[in-house]
Amino acid sequence: MTLSTDELVSHIPGPIVITGVGGFVGAQLASFLQARREDVFGTVRSPGGWRLETFDVKRTFATPDIEQVLKVLDSVRPRTIFNLAAHGAYSFQTSPEQIAQTNFANLIAISEWAEEHDCAIVQAGSSSEYGWNCAGPTEDAVLMPNSLYAVTKAAATNWLAYRVRVSDLAACVLRLYSVYGPGEDPARLFPTLVRTGLAGELPSFSAEDVSRDYIFVDDVLEAFVCSGALVRTEARGAILNIGSGAKTSMTDVAQLAISEFGLDGAPAFGEVTRPWDLQEWFGDPRRAQEVLGWRARTELAEGLHRTRLWYEAGARRRLLSPEMSVGGANSLATRPVDVSAVIACYKDAQAIPFMYDRLKDTFGELGLNFEIIFVNDSSPDNSLEVIEGLSLRDSRVKGITHSRNFGSQSAFLSGIRESVGEHVVLLDGDLQDPPELIAEFWAKKQEGFDVVYGCRVDREATWIMRRAYKSFYRVFQALAPFDIPRDAGDFSLMSREVVDVIKVMPERDLFIRAQRAYAGFRQTGVDYKRPERMFGTSTNSLARNFGWATRGVLAVSRAPLTGLSVFALGLFGVSLLLIVLQILSRLLLPSIAPQGLVSLSVLVLGLGSLNLLAIAIVGEYVGRILEETKKRPRYVRRLITECGVTRSSTGNDEGGMTHG
Repeated sequence: MTLSTDELVSHIPGPIVITGVGGFVGAQLASFLQARREDVFGTVRSPGGWRLETFDVKRTFATPDIEQVLKVLDSVRPRTIFNLAAHGAYSFQTSPEQIAQTNFANLIAISEWAEEHDCAIVQAGSSSEYGWNCAGPTEDAVLMPNSLYAVTKAAATNWLAYRVRVSDLAACVLRLYSVYGPGEDPARLFPTLVRTGLAGELPSFSAEDVSRDYIFVDDVLEAFVCSGALVRTEARGAILNIGSGAKTSMTDVAQLAISEFGLDGAPAFGEVTRPWDLQEWFGDPRRAQEVLGWRARTELAEGLHRTRLWYEAGARRRLLSPEMSVGGANSLATRPVDVSAVIACYKDAQAIPFMYDRLKDTFGELGLNFEIIFVNDSSPDNSLEVIEGLSLRDSRVKGITHSRNFGSQSAFLSGIRESVGEHVVLLDGDLQDPPELIAEFWAKKQEGFDVVYGCRVDREATWIMRRAYKSFYRVFQALAPFDIPRDAGDFSLMSREVVDVIKVMPERDLFIRAQRAYAGFRQTGVDYKRPERMFGTSTNSLARNFGWATRGVLAVSRAPLTGLSVFALGLFGVSLLLIVLQILSRLLLPSIAPQGLVSLSVLVLGLGSLNLLAIAIVGEYVGRILEETKKRPRYVRRLITECGVTRSSTGNDEGGMTHG
């Protein structure tokens, strides 16, 4: 009995992990499977990317390196892996190290994990593996790769074939031909056809007799589903060509475009320019029919028409812009994370969704690739559930939950250590730091500043509290041995260079605004009025604020100790003078010499109080020395939340974070 595609989906052993979901095929495979199953997860090199949002891809982990990929595998424990991560297929991807690492070395690590955990692998191979032997080869044809990309993909195929023969690993390889359809990179042929066709024009084509084997993306998704369902049985060890088997020339493509868009005029043909491009490149997919019962069903004319309709729907025409290309200057698909927002949260569950929306809007208007890290400092409310919901909706949202309340400074450090952005923004979770001000921070950053901080020139508080805060910042600035800006809190934008300096500062008693100032670099401020909390009441009190002020002064300055020394020296001089005067008065004018207990009591009480004050100040410093010598971690993480999934996480700022 022949099963439908949806029925085959249910036969794939789960959980399922798909690597490379930021790519053309990976995003659509993840979207297709996630719409039908709850146990499908994805990995992507960096968070964000227009495909994830366009195809509503959820439960996606940002994995910048293979170590993070393996942590995801340890956490999810998949039974099936679709490995679609690749590098080098585009002409601008030229790093030999990254091509070899992504296409081959990472696969070795993934396959070793799969062998140990009884997990099957469906590998996305490439027709490029055939290289110069590319005119209709069967899967047994001699491989003659003619590019580094092809060499590494062929090596990956051979590695899996070897492991299948010598171990219990279940794996198969799908050698994909020229996949096209909705969501393809805008610089590729078919999006270019749609973009120019909708404008009433034809693009320039390569040589008219160049042929390719074009296959519609929906047919490719079916091939992956069939392979996932059969990789442990009929498809184990199979290497399969996934193509239409049809040889389509540039002349054929041009005529299809003329017919689809009703164009006039003759197409213009050029020459083959890329060194690895060959004249005839098509496949023989008969083995896929035999092993999987699969064949390409979408004719090229139908596929072009469906691609056109998809781009015309809604606001998808913007995805045809060359700037959306994976190699475009403004691409969010492959460039690093521009900004990591780190939010310290305690009793801020109501404010967190508003913080997310406002940050997302701000970063979107600036055109920045971003991630948002909410650090739940063991809040007693439902902050964890709120963060889980946001991370399910948006893979750029991550949550860290501490084992107890360590304070905002430790929360910031915890988030900083998890961040991957080229810049980091620190905000309090109560929305008293307006996310919209980041736009002004970013403008200052464009002027060349490494640190841009918010200056609280005014705040919504009582007159007494406003004066107290301003007085503290002025005393704080006066006592510090280095320049500390007035009225500047933790709210700031810092470059990665500054963040890396702060990360390695060893002190346990954190005061990040002071550490930020100590780091130096080019710094400037942006004035703003600090609003009241949007929800709830402040957790600060007079005692907490006094302790906070004391902590800040002791963190940056030895002035209190120096002041005591100077005062003691002056007092010693005064004491000597008084002693001399007392002796002289007794000898020369005994009638006017001080008598009685009052003067003695005043002196004893005054000096005694001074001694107690001195001991207290010294004790504060000694207490901080004690804390430093204990070398206890500044925070302990209990949980990590990504893609709506919360799992245990044991680790601290000494040993990093280990997913359990």
